[in-house]
Amino acid sequence: MATKFRADNIGSLLRPAELLEARAALREGRMDDKQVREIEDRSILKVLEMQKAAGVEIFTDGEYRRDIFTADITKAMDGLTKKGRFTPNEAPFLKQHAPGPFKVCTPAAMQHAIMRYRPGVTDKFYPRMHDMLQDVAAIMREEVQALIDEGASYVQLDAPSYSNFFDQTRREVLKQSGINLDQALDAAIAADNAMIDGIKRNSDVVTGIHFCRGNKRSAWGAEGSYEPIAEKAFGSLKMDRYLLEFDSDRAGGFEPLCFVPKGKTVVLGLITTKEPALESEDELLRRVEQAQKYVPAENLAVSTQCGFASAASGNLISWDDMKRKLELVAKIARRVWG
Repeated sequence: MATKFRADNIGSLLRPAELLEARAALREGRMDDKQVREIEDRSILKVLEMQKAAGVEIFTDGEYRRDIFTADITKAMDGLTKKGRFTPNEAPFLKQHAPGPFKVCTPAAMQHAIMRYRPGVTDKFYPRMHDMLQDVAAIMREEVQALIDEGASYVQLDAPSYSNFFDQTRREVLKQSGINLDQALDAAIAADNAMIDGIKRNSDVVTGIHFCRGNKRSAWGAEGSYEPIAEKAFGSLKMDRYLLEFDSDRAGGFEPLCFVPKGKTVVLGLITTKEPALESEDELLRRVEQAQKYVPAENLAVSTQCGFASAASGNLISWDDMKRKLELVAKIARRVWG
């Protein structure tokens, strides 16, 4: 599949004050769902215009209908029985109002398993967390298909759990708890593949997976090279695009990209969302050139390293900072690919 969307956009965007205030009012009973929906709609229209002005090639609603990137699991699941949608109302509104192709993000299967597994309760039915992964993946596959049916050009899986397998501290914690790292990684890959296995889509619809390292209030979680997971994860995951964080030294070098199969797209997350300072254009161009030692230019794209607001509170930067970051993504894409 040909690489599309050279100037990518991870997903979440800073919420305007009006929307944050409306959410608080809803929790406190001072607004109802209809009133908040109207403010969400208005805020999304504003952020779509901002993205258009910045020059990005794929649009999102900023995850403005969510309090956190995982969406509201409790409204969608009762145990492991699906009740409703994880991301209702997002794609239809974007299809009507986005100025171009749009993406919707959904958590990877492992993320839902982590949030739903309760020792002493869940283990009565699933002895290990990984035993429930395939059931979670089957439910989430329905969500992916629904998003595509509703017009999404791009579905992105957000996958913070993979950092457990390359961060050395986290690897040791898992080992000490008796988890077999190879088996656990295999289970995560199989579940994420199951989320897109057999989905019906046109050739112009792409799927991607974002290997997140932690992103709340400008904090970070995991560090280390992708090397411990690169050969297995890059070689086995069936998504079209791998969105990788490379915004700081703690991410390691580009060497693990040698394991990316021919034809896959690597989205280089070179521009940080965690602080306002803009990166040097010359340095960014140099880094894109370095990555080409391992992945040809025609299979690369650029983006910010993560979203700007994985939780509604957002990272510690301003709206104008965010716009400048997205403008920089678009500018680098134009300078590299035209």
